[in-house]
Amino acid sequence: MRVIAGTAKGRRLKVPPGDRTRPTSDRVKEALFSSLQPELPGASVLDLFAGSGSLGIEALSRGAATVTFVERHDRTARILEENVETCDVGGRATVVTAEVQAALGSPPGAPFDVALLDPPYGMADEELAAVLDSLAPHLAEGAVVTVERDRRSGAPRWPARIGEERQRRYGDTVIHVGRVAAASEPEEAP
Repeated sequence: MRVIAGTAKGRRLKVPPGDRTRPTSDRVKEALFSSLQPELPGASVLDLFAGSGSLGIEALSRGAATVTFVERHDRTARILEENVETCDVGGRATVVTAEVQAALGSPPGAPFDVALLDPPYGMADEELAAVLDSLAPHLAEGAVVTVERDRRSGAPRWPARIGEERQRRYGDTVIHVGRVAAASEPEEAP
């Protein structure tokens, strides 16, 4: 697995052994980041279920200001940290070793502009819906949220604040893209 474009283009990333993680294919990653490119320069990105960190590192390589990675497994988080160092993006990356729901349970800090979710393909629809509900308060107005799922899984149940913009299928993978609604303009008094 490698970084596809940007300042870290061509750098090889380590992948944890075993079947605990499922790296996003280069084909899917290229399509995803081609569509996200206008959103990335200067963005604050959240990479949930980060695994090896390939999505967040790709975002940093393509101009994101910062990425916060959330990965629950200690060994995988250590490999992610090695990948961050290999790509010379350590000063802009934060690795949080925690369950996603626990990480999202803390009070929101500065809002994120982009959220990348690559949950386990076996994750139940209800569990994913709970993650999206917990994620919503951490997102800026107009933020983009991507969810990678198996084609046999259902579409995410988006919270009221996030509407689905599109979905694209790449073999057995479907990328769902949602956007946080902008706050409605206050009505002017007559």
